[in-house]
Amino acid sequence: MLRRPVNNDWSGQRFPHPTKRRPIIGELGASDPRNPILSVLQWGARLGPIFELQVFRQKFVFVASAELTAELCDETRFCKALPPAITALRQYAGDGLFTAFNDEPNWQLAHELLMPAFTKAAMRSYHSTMTATACELFDYWDRRAVGAADAGATTDSGATTDSDVTQDMTKLTMETLTRTAFSRDFGSFTSPEQHPFVAAMIRALETGRRKGGLGTAPGGRFLTRYLDHRNAEHQAYIDSLLDKVIAERADDHRQDDLLGIMLNVAHPETGEKLSMLNIRYQILTFLVAGHETTSGALSFTLYYLSQNPECLARARAEADDILGDDPTAMPTFEQVPKFRYIRRCLDEALRIWPTVPAFARSPRADTEIAGRYRMRPQDWAVIMLGLVHRDPEVWDRPDVYDPDRFLAENVKKRPAHSYKPFGAGLRACIGRQFALHEAVLVLAGLLHRYELAADPSYQLAVDERLTMVPKDFHLSLTKRTIPATAGIG
Repeated sequence: MLRRPVNNDWSGQRFPHPTKRRPIIGELGASDPRNPILSVLQWGARLGPIFELQVFRQKFVFVASAELTAELCDETRFCKALPPAITALRQYAGDGLFTAFNDEPNWQLAHELLMPAFTKAAMRSYHSTMTATACELFDYWDRRAVGAADAGATTDSGATTDSDVTQDMTKLTMETLTRTAFSRDFGSFTSPEQHPFVAAMIRALETGRRKGGLGTAPGGRFLTRYLDHRNAEHQAYIDSLLDKVIAERADDHRQDDLLGIMLNVAHPETGEKLSMLNIRYQILTFLVAGHETTSGALSFTLYYLSQNPECLARARAEADDILGDDPTAMPTFEQVPKFRYIRRCLDEALRIWPTVPAFARSPRADTEIAGRYRMRPQDWAVIMLGLVHRDPEVWDRPDVYDPDRFLAENVKKRPAHSYKPFGAGLRACIGRQFALHEAVLVLAGLLHRYELAADPSYQLAVDERLTMVPKDFHLSLTKRTIPATAGIG
């Protein structure tokens, strides 16, 4: 019987792998199918800088060192690759910026048209929406605190509310994106129920992730059809809602949000514009990738601050020093870059738990990496950021939370490409500045307004969605009274 070749076979080269490889199934069972990334992080740390996992006919090659990452991030030799889980998402996000192949014309067109939407001037235009949305979240917490106070839940300093951090940060980042992307309010802070679009989107993402692991399994084609059938209603709802939003704006020539830019701006040289279908893909890409990543970054940062009182005190002192005595004050656009310590707190949380846990790279032509491993353009390697960001060759005490790793003088000492939470090269995250501006703004305003405390018995658990987020992490939030002498000590 003729055996079908292994996908991503690397010319038959073998690398360390986690368990004994068995006929047909390979290392099926080495990773928890519900938490595959966490599994790789757990056993990958002991396998060296490059290792593999084979499941049925699909081979995954992983990179765990900063040195190999630097080589793979050389844009003259390597480019973005789409591993199976991302390829599966193309059914939902098509040739959007995140899921497009490198040679697809819509990627280049969309990238060039949308770059002006993420300039400093554009960030200034989004700032008021970001601020207003954050204030709605804070008001939402304050209303709940009043309700809790009426029920007798108070502290010496005032009413306290409980926040399911990941859930609340997801509401915040989703609202920020829907309002800046296509001027639509999803009612996250006024309705007791989650907007059905969010539930449908999460279901579609989960379906795509599961399909990515089934492609080479015996009977995998039938299993993926079954998953598509289960998800069909959710996907139809997503598509119809976004198509309706686009159609409502088709004759509107304003360009004050992402949808307006995509509908009305043509390429300055060719005159090309994005198709209505591709605009839907782009909006879905921004909603999915944008809100999940920022939500996780905020949630992990708040977790680590709650566990490190000295870091929390320094971050709060910085917020008080810049924002003054009014606890409800929010950062102006010009103030956001001044929160340097808070930015370092965010960077360090993204080092330990990069919310986008990995990205894949392929060579542009036949080559070698590390001077010994052959790679062809059809081969790809997954850069595991959770391991690269903890590479002991680069990071001293890598599991310790220390925001001062990101002081300028310390950053200069580290090798290039040892910290890559937003990807690499031409296909790096186009919305990086948007996410960082929003996250710093929210953290500064939140720390200035509230005392926060976590359950001392809580042990960090991480949930895998498209991105990584803390699971079941709650904070108690109490409104503050700012001392008149507030400032950085």
